[in-house]
Amino acid sequence: MTAIAPAPPSARVRATALLPRLALVIAALLATLFTAAAPATAHAALTASDPQDGAVVATAPAQVTLSFSEQVAMGDDSIRVMDPQGKRVDTGELRDMCSGSTIRYGTALHPGLPNGTYTVAWQAVSADSHPISGAFTFSVGAPSATSVTLPDQKVGGGPVGIAYGIARYAAYAGFTVLVGGAAFILLCWRRGAAERPLQKLVVRGWVTLTAATLAMLVLRTPYTGSGKFADAFDLDGLKAVLDTKTGAAFLSRLLLLGAAALFIAVLFGAYARRQKAAAADATGAEDAGDAGDRAEEKKETSDLAFGLGVGGTVVAGGIAATWALAEHASTGIQPAIAMPADILHLLAVAAWLGGLTALLVALRKVPDIEREAVRRFSRVAFISVLVLAVTGVYQSWRQVGSWSALTGTSYGRLLLIKIALVAVLVGIAYLSRKWTARLGEVRAEEPEKVLAGVDVSRETSAGAAGGEAAGTDANTETAADAEADAGAADTDPKRAAQLARQRAAREKARETRVRDSDPGRAGLRRSVLAEAGVAVVLLAVTTVLTSTEPGRAVEKEAGRSGASAPAVPNRPVKITLPFDTGGQNGKGNVRLELDPGRVGANTLHLWADGPDGKPLDLPEVKISFTLPAKEIGPLPLAPDRASAGHWTASGVQLPLAGEWRIDVTVRTSDIDQTTVQKNVKIG
Repeated sequence: MTAIAPAPPSARVRATALLPRLALVIAALLATLFTAAAPATAHAALTASDPQDGAVVATAPAQVTLSFSEQVAMGDDSIRVMDPQGKRVDTGELRDMCSGSTIRYGTALHPGLPNGTYTVAWQAVSADSHPISGAFTFSVGAPSATSVTLPDQKVGGGPVGIAYGIARYAAYAGFTVLVGGAAFILLCWRRGAAERPLQKLVVRGWVTLTAATLAMLVLRTPYTGSGKFADAFDLDGLKAVLDTKTGAAFLSRLLLLGAAALFIAVLFGAYARRQKAAAADATGAEDAGDAGDRAEEKKETSDLAFGLGVGGTVVAGGIAATWALAEHASTGIQPAIAMPADILHLLAVAAWLGGLTALLVALRKVPDIEREAVRRFSRVAFISVLVLAVTGVYQSWRQVGSWSALTGTSYGRLLLIKIALVAVLVGIAYLSRKWTARLGEVRAEEPEKVLAGVDVSRETSAGAAGGEAAGTDANTETAADAEADAGAADTDPKRAAQLARQRAAREKARETRVRDSDPGRAGLRRSVLAEAGVAVVLLAVTTVLTSTEPGRAVEKEAGRSGASAPAVPNRPVKITLPFDTGGQNGKGNVRLELDPGRVGANTLHLWADGPDGKPLDLPEVKISFTLPAKEIGPLPLAPDRASAGHWTASGVQLPLAGEWRIDVTVRTSDIDQTTVQKNVKIG
């Protein structure tokens, strides 16, 4: 097994002296990134509008204003107001009316607007880089029919949204392979820097991350705007994107990828040559006269490895910080703690899953990877899992905030799936550790020795007129045979191509037999392959999490609205209320529908269902409406029984807009009754 020489004392002294400098460099990098992030709540939400959704005003307003829960990015075309015929009636000029903690934007309307129903459509980009949009209506004088249809597709959807999402997945995958593959080489198997399969893996990770970042940069304008691919070539839009926090993160990532390209060139250039030379020296007898030169070479190699480690850590941390700067970590509570935690989380994921990918490639493509390299990766993976556990628990608390959000929101449920996948990965990793203990010892210079009982002949090389002979599986080629083949190759190009294919096939067969000769290696390869499969799913779930509104923000928005049911344009108000009178057969649900849910006359329907979902014919149902803000009510209502478990009332008058409280009194027997209530917004 090829030994990895420890760093000379002088190199270790220099390393110790450079550690404080490295800490200062990383601290400065993080401080620079943190200064660009301001506290906010993840995913902005529309908190108010003037006129309100569904309001009926006596005269046309001079402008329309929108208020948000956090800072948003908007353009001149972000707020559009259309009359009943679909014609725009706004001036198209965005007004920034923000003041202190109040986030408000508006647009002026043309004077002299006639009576009718007007539609307001808006879109913006929240502080965590995700696009948001919505629409509502208000009426001047009295409601009217309108030809404007509310958009079914939200901003960020459609084909552009799909392409942007694919690029997001590819970016995370490329980062994981790039950072994890390089870390595997430097921390676990330095001789792997000279192995072609690992070189291809790391380079492909770099190419994937670079291409995905460029794709997201050019697609950002249509993704947050029109949703049309043609807008990707809008230079003005690209310039506007570069002025945003997300655009700055993309540009910073591309610059850091340029530094990563230099890192890769050194890793697979000078460093790989030194490792190959060290491996060649280890196969031969050491000359006492060359001992000093070799010690100096080892010292220089160790210094180069240390420099690559420092540079790679800074570049990898910087690339990870571009996500922390532009996504959930930069918003919400405690961003100063969340951002470094997010960076560590991403680096740990890359070291574990990317290193796992590199190990799988090495087990399949390189027949002589040492057992000690696998053991080193096992230790790296263990540390990565510890970092993931600590940072993951903090992120979960920060983004979820409560047990109800963990099970009652999409973010929480995705987080539970991620936790389950991590548990499965840890279980498979435990099996991999058991297979590692069974690995046979393999020397890099003589892989044939591991083939106990297998007839694999030694290779004999002989140069002749530009030809080279490789060993065969059944017979050993002689120098004369090699020279004859070389001569035939010189005179017959087809014969040369045939010989090249034969040599490649023999070499591949030899590597396969060497690789499969160790049962421990085959078992480890299967377990690592299973780990990689689960890791792909885990990476996909993690990517979806980054674009899902956190559970804490969802519950906060629900609390901000007072748990009231909003009035939806052109749709009736529908609520469901569970009840329990405490008596026999006293549990069930009442479903109430108020159509159209507006000021004036409404039609009411109420259904009562038992625990089994079947209609429940109650002895008595009473309803009342109260508007606490205007001290109106309660306005009692006794609906008529239409059928078993169904009551109706027509001409239900609600005189003013506002947040009305609906009280439903349910009686299930002569002595058992209860009252349940719900707030609804009436426009």
